[in-house]
Amino acid sequence: MNKTRLIAGSLALLFAATACGSSTYDATPVPVKPTPSVAKPAAPVAETCDNALQSYAPDGALPAPGAMPAGTTMARILQRKRLIAGVSADSLNLGSRNPITGVIEGFDIDMINAVADAIFGTPAPGKPHQVELRVISSPQRIPALKDGTVDIVARNMTINCARWNEIAFSAEYYRSGQKLLVQRDMKVESLAQLDGQKICTPAGSTSFDNMVKANSEIIAVTADTDTGCLALFQQGKVVGISGDDTVLAGDAAQDPYARVTTAEKISEEPYGLGINKEQVDFVKFVNGVLEQMKTGPAWQASYKKWLQPALGPATPPKAVYGRVAG
Repeated sequence: MNKTRLIAGSLALLFAATACGSSTYDATPVPVKPTPSVAKPAAPVAETCDNALQSYAPDGALPAPGAMPAGTTMARILQRKRLIAGVSADSLNLGSRNPITGVIEGFDIDMINAVADAIFGTPAPGKPHQVELRVISSPQRIPALKDGTVDIVARNMTINCARWNEIAFSAEYYRSGQKLLVQRDMKVESLAQLDGQKICTPAGSTSFDNMVKANSEIIAVTADTDTGCLALFQQGKVVGISGDDTVLAGDAAQDPYARVTTAEKISEEPYGLGINKEQVDFVKFVNGVLEQMKTGPAWQASYKKWLQPALGPATPPKAVYGRVAG
């Protein structure tokens, strides 16, 4: 292994070691388990909703920042003086800690900052957003919302019917898809060519189920974080990583010996912001914020900065409304 590969591996491990805290407030990180385990296919969960992308329509115009309606989830957050968000700190371009500034930044973080600004107002230049970023792993996303550890999750989270049984989602804010990353000199393009090979994917993610469906002969290995998978790949403990194209693009940017294959994506992964199932008022509010971002310049500006260099041009996905609170 040459010096360049050692540096790349060290950077991946550095991200994993520093994935905690907040860009605004100090926060106790949720513990991350670094040891991977061989995973077994999970039993399929019956989906009971008619349209997973269907969310709650906004209630007209957004209230003025700093003037949230009494008794609402937003008023409670305003009184607390900060929005608490569950995020990643090691998914480059989505949510990752800048090694120079120490700030967690990326496309997902821009979504969170926009929600915070709609509640508190846009901060003055040089001032932080009123957000506490709590770093969580993929398996911790739903539990953190259900027990109230966080108000909202922005962690490349796929909207699906099974998850609607446990939490609520905003309207779709980005459409990703699952692909494969391998060593640059490996003559492989698809999961179908990897029988008996160890492939890593984040635990508690839809990527695991999709990968096993694509090739049940793969030896699936899980890690709690995206960087955990990258570290295993760089250590030679797995021959590839399967996950969202957004995440794999960030992995490839950190390792000059890795590439995302040319095979078609094996799934559609619509991203939504996760919210507690009981907080329908907050879901409607967040959807109003996302509408403003999509129809104005904010969504496109964020996409061009973080994702377009690796993934090419894109347009914001259209919201689907019509869900009724039960």
